[in-house]
Amino acid sequence: MAVAPVDNTLTLADLTRDPYPIYRRMRAETPIIEVPAANRIFLTKARHTKMVKDDPELYSSDDPVTPMRRAFQAHTLMRKDGEVHRRERMAMQPAFAPKVIKTDWAVLYQKIAADYLDRLPRGETVDLFKDLCGPVAARILAHILGLDEVSDQDMQRWSQVLIDGAGNFGFADEPFEKSDAANAEMNAVFEKIIPRHLAEPNNSALSVMVNAANPIPMSQIYANIKIAIGGGINEPRDALATIIYGLLTNPDQLEEVRRQGAWVDAFEEGVRWVAPIQASSRRVTRDLQIDGIDIPEGVTLMTIQASANRDEDLFEDGEVFNVFRKKAPHQAFGSGPHHCAGAHISRRTVGEIMLPMLFERFPNMQLDKREDVVWRGFGFRGPLNMPVRLN
Repeated sequence: MAVAPVDNTLTLADLTRDPYPIYRRMRAETPIIEVPAANRIFLTKARHTKMVKDDPELYSSDDPVTPMRRAFQAHTLMRKDGEVHRRERMAMQPAFAPKVIKTDWAVLYQKIAADYLDRLPRGETVDLFKDLCGPVAARILAHILGLDEVSDQDMQRWSQVLIDGAGNFGFADEPFEKSDAANAEMNAVFEKIIPRHLAEPNNSALSVMVNAANPIPMSQIYANIKIAIGGGINEPRDALATIIYGLLTNPDQLEEVRRQGAWVDAFEEGVRWVAPIQASSRRVTRDLQIDGIDIPEGVTLMTIQASANRDEDLFEDGEVFNVFRKKAPHQAFGSGPHHCAGAHISRRTVGEIMLPMLFERFPNMQLDKREDVVWRGFGFRGPLNMPVRLN
């Protein structure tokens, strides 16, 4: 019997601080490895992570040891498979349909982006993470979900608290205490807003779900909106901040991106380089082997998208930000039935709208000291600040 090697020395703090050298070593030496600190077996190679994501029968999303259930106070669609997952996912899908994006959201995206760029002072150093990336992502998502009345601050705070709870693999008390309080706030807001959506149906996710001919249970409607709040802000926020950093620290690439109008390519490279959602869990449904390693039924695997996206098998110099690298499929948005429902919204808002508008408005932006930018996160990762002089 060939069991996975075990790393008892690795801590969640190590992975939160800087996981990439660790993943590089794992890919080379122990691509399948048990990490007791996370209570999971890590898969660090792209071929393994994609295989697991694409096969929900062998690798179930219903992870019994996930902190997500505790953080969201619900068994969410993220942890479901098959028809149950499909029904809940499709319940809100009409709000994300390409036609609705074109008719309802595209003009709104442009207006919100311009509005928030107008608020930025010229000639000063500002934190774009705090003053642009987060608020824009929050405002766009609030409209898509039907939470127009909720402030940017509350949307961002709820999102971060849910993300912190969902990534609380050590099951510390404090993150769950905060998520409990946030859940109570969100439940009260949803209850207050739903009558408006019943009286005046529209294409927002909340309205679509409560007005459906055969709606899913209200508890799951709440859970779905919370899932979208959790992932729908941090992904575009962190992607935008990461790409700004990548372009400002590689001025030759920025010049070529401008010349070619290759903003969507910059988006794809940014989310490959630092995947906002770094890791996901799957439960093994029967005894099996992966590359000769025995994996018993019931074990929880963790697919490390952060590592897969830098896998030497697919990406030459994968540790480097390079917009014009040879194209290969990344896994920043997952794959299979749980492929991120908001991927095309993120591409549109960040790649097609925010990036060109930002660099057109402030063509001489400067990042004074790259070492001032702080990066954190294991399950979810991005910069925590982006101090830029807006010339």
